[in-house]
Amino acid sequence: MILAVNTEKFSLEDFIANPPEHQEWVDGKLVETKGITIKHSRIQSKLSRYWGNYLNESGQGGDVGVELPCQTTKQGRRPDVAYLTPEILEQFEDIAVLPQSPPLIAEIASPSDAAEDLFAKAEEYLQSSCQEVWLVFPESMRILIITPGKTLAFSVGDEISTQTALLGFQVSVAELLG
Repeated sequence: MILAVNTEKFSLEDFIANPPEHQEWVDGKLVETKGITIKHSRIQSKLSRYWGNYLNESGQGGDVGVELPCQTTKQGRRPDVAYLTPEILEQFEDIAVLPQSPPLIAEIASPSDAAEDLFAKAEEYLQSSCQEVWLVFPESMRILIITPGKTLAFSVGDEISTQTALLGFQVSVAELLG
């Protein structure tokens, strides 16, 4: 869930220069991300660990971040989990906010998140250099993978794998969401 915070004259440039923790800059306002549950936190941690372990095992390089501040074409965001390629790290490691979306992002739905808002956020990421977005729905035990050309749906019993970034990674939906 995102809760609007009353701020005076806090611009996207302010967010880029000094991104406040647990806040995004959305539609001209600084908003605080709220509604994160224990389940949400566990899935975020698990996915970050799984992607990071896979990076080490596969030798692809790069790194994984949680709530990494990034700029889309119109907002300042903090995706739940993000994969950064070695090239992105080399080019942007020393700045406060990534000036684009990471190539692979996971957003984990909180019980109060509206599906339409999550789909809009995924589209925003894709329009800002992201190649693949995982929308994770813990309560319904479903994961959607959205790329510029397709949307794939998975549920318990399915094996899920990356499509365009961090190639070769796979995990069962039950393992990730259980």
